[in-house]
Amino acid sequence: MNQVSSTQNAGTAALLMVTAAVVFAGSNVLQSVLPTPAEYGGFGMSSTGMAFWQYVIASLLALPLILRIGIDKLRTHHPLAHQVRAFVSALGVHVFVYGFASGVPIWQMVTLLATGPLFIILGSTIFLGERATPIRIIAALMGFAGAVIVSGVGAEGPGWTTLVPIVASALWAGTDILTKYLSREEPPETLTISLLVLMTPNHLLILLAVNAFAWLAPTVLPAGIATGFPFALPSGIALGLLLLLGLLTAAAQYLLGTAYKLADATYLQPFGDLKVPLGGLLGWVALGQVPSVLFWPGATLVLAGSLLIFWAEGQKRPALSMA
Repeated sequence: MNQVSSTQNAGTAALLMVTAAVVFAGSNVLQSVLPTPAEYGGFGMSSTGMAFWQYVIASLLALPLILRIGIDKLRTHHPLAHQVRAFVSALGVHVFVYGFASGVPIWQMVTLLATGPLFIILGSTIFLGERATPIRIIAALMGFAGAVIVSGVGAEGPGWTTLVPIVASALWAGTDILTKYLSREEPPETLTISLLVLMTPNHLLILLAVNAFAWLAPTVLPAGIATGFPFALPSGIALGLLLLLGLLTAAAQYLLGTAYKLADATYLQPFGDLKVPLGGLLGWVALGQVPSVLFWPGATLVLAGSLLIFWAEGQKRPALSMA
């Protein structure tokens, strides 16, 4: 590959990641508005119902991609591991959107996801036997420290709801670890299509389980997590916003997939982490969720950790040849 071609690919991939960060920020706004009670300016949709329909819509929009990859790529020697991976990923989505339903502001939600690299390093070391470099450990701790700063501030101080996005981050880290485990034997096409095909059934499983639990023990689950008929769709503006959310979800996944084909994940990480300040900014502009003054140093520390990994990994990459 010549230098010009590599530079063009890297630039295109970076632009795709920045665009994905903007799309994610937009989806975060919708995920915050739809489950918020009507008296607070939202639409009062169940967070579990919203997550289910969000991924049904996204999966339907992804059908051309599924057919292009080929259903035959679902053949695998590890069907249980693929199912666990899809379930953990879907559960992370439900936990994450419940954070919005419980009133955690966008700027806090997206920053607390920065705890993910620390969970990935711990899980990869314990379960996969990988060796974490000192730079990666320092960078992960910087991101974690930034998240702690953000989680410990707010109008009423830290609360249990700030743990919700951290739990979601841990679940998605588990998905990444399972992906790394499966990638040792499975081709990328199988990893992609298995998640696309299995996500909706797992969202349905979680939706039914949560609503059944809410029916059996209506006073146990927090408000907003399961209300009304589980398959009920909103109407009017709310339905339009839900359709837009599904579209943004599909678009973000497509942008990410295309970017990762053009450049490696370590190079792209700092561009993806732009969703932290973008999420805070869009939540401020669109919803009036003014970030705490300590959000900015916390978010800066998160981004600094990503840039540290980017710099360190860049030192190890060989110079591009002119061949």
